[in-house]
Amino acid sequence: MVLVLILGSAAAPAADRFTDLLRERIEEIRFSPDPRVGGARIASVAVLPDFYEARGFELAWTRPKIAAELIAAVHNIAADGLDPRDYHSRELVQLTAQVRVDDTRPTPARIDLDILLTDALIRLAYHSHYGKVDPKALDGNWNILRPLLARDPVAALEAAIASDSLQAVLEALLPQHGFYRALKRALARYREIAAGGEWPQLPSGPTLRIGARDPRVVALRERLLREGYAVEGGPDPAFYDTELERAVKEFQRLHSLASDGAIGESTVAELNVTVQERIDQIRVNLERARWVLHDLQPRFVIVDIAGFEAYYYAEGEPRWSARVQVGKPYRATPVFKDAITYLVLNPTWTLPPTIIEEDVLPVVKRDPGYLQRRNIAVIDRAGKRIDPATVQWERYRGPDLPYQLVQGPGPDNSLGRIKFMFPNQHAVYLHDTPNKALFERSQRTFSSGCIRIEDPFQLAELLLDNPDNWSEQQIRAAVDVGETRTVRLPNPVTVLLLYWTVRANGDGSVRFKPDIYERDAAVLQALDGAFRARAAAPGS
Repeated sequence: MVLVLILGSAAAPAADRFTDLLRERIEEIRFSPDPRVGGARIASVAVLPDFYEARGFELAWTRPKIAAELIAAVHNIAADGLDPRDYHSRELVQLTAQVRVDDTRPTPARIDLDILLTDALIRLAYHSHYGKVDPKALDGNWNILRPLLARDPVAALEAAIASDSLQAVLEALLPQHGFYRALKRALARYREIAAGGEWPQLPSGPTLRIGARDPRVVALRERLLREGYAVEGGPDPAFYDTELERAVKEFQRLHSLASDGAIGESTVAELNVTVQERIDQIRVNLERARWVLHDLQPRFVIVDIAGFEAYYYAEGEPRWSARVQVGKPYRATPVFKDAITYLVLNPTWTLPPTIIEEDVLPVVKRDPGYLQRRNIAVIDRAGKRIDPATVQWERYRGPDLPYQLVQGPGPDNSLGRIKFMFPNQHAVYLHDTPNKALFERSQRTFSSGCIRIEDPFQLAELLLDNPDNWSEQQIRAAVDVGETRTVRLPNPVTVLLLYWTVRANGDGSVRFKPDIYERDAAVLQALDGAFRARAAAPGS
């Protein structure tokens, strides 16, 4: 009995000492302008103090298995393109060398370890689910809203630490889409290439074509071989043979170049992008995936702006794809989310003010017959059609034009025969186009912001989801009547206009796309920059 009293009385002061030490540190974190523990900056100055206060300032990390799972997850997050140092990796290694989580001695090191484990978990969970970079800070038009992970973050944190497998909890927070997993595999592959050193640079010189014999062909073979292309050398490695041309054409296809087999300036420039730059490009797109690839609807349309492609997904599987044309660099297609609600067959086109001012007015002032040839009507504010010949066009600059310019329906209408409507502040939508030849270009930045679709009729059939009344053949027949007609979708379909500069394919190949709007650098800078805490989920 005496022994029990002695042990009990010894344990109580130790527990009290832990509580006092932890409470003091938490109060410092809550009120300090730059809270640090063990030299590491604490990011969670709200949830973390609330968490420990709700626990009565008791230690949270007492199970070695769960702490080990978190430390392993911190180190493994590099496979997702994030930096383990953002999650106190160095400090945790140092502290775990000094003290164990099951150590019952009330030491400052044990307190530091507990707090840093908690802060690391909060950071890691947030970045896994939302990304490290705030997309709204980079793009004021960003509207892809994400709800908070939990209404009660303190309770969610408690549940995660108390779980049987913290590893499973953290893995579930990452995007589960196949697109993300394929990017992770691509990152691992290119890091493996980098471990062997940089691939060789190809010297500049005259364009190389099949049949050429040139010392640069040797470097070309080595460069392609390092990236995994099949280019076994023949008896003369300096000779540009048929096998090498096949590899070059495949390289060009995967880098959004014309697949002609000629090694000109554009192809040399892509060959000379370093493996580290490719690694960073993949990391940037993994971050973009964390922004958006959660809680997707069963049916949705994705426009891959930099890839010049669009996809329709149903039940998680791609059911349709087509080449697209997107906005010129100075009239960039915006990134945003909306819902397609109706289609217009044989649409008219009301010209936007920017196009009137910059494109149409200068032409009309030189060529008064331009509007009539383009089937563009001049409409006054009362809705009355005006004869273009009676307008003194030289008086107007654009914003002051008191008329609407409306192109009538027909095969030459700039919107083609179908447009897909999701009314938005950008006046951007998907539509057909009479300029079909432009789809053959490898880079397709031709529009004023809208998305021109190569195969609109099949997409219309899929979205209307009524094959008895709206098959592709029936849609074409309705268009051939020539009348403008609005057709509502039975249910709105989400549309995502996104910007990806890498796509990892199911066969293991990786397609690198041009950064047409020069957006990668800002994302990479923020991704590699100092950790900055955010108070809420992106856009919430």
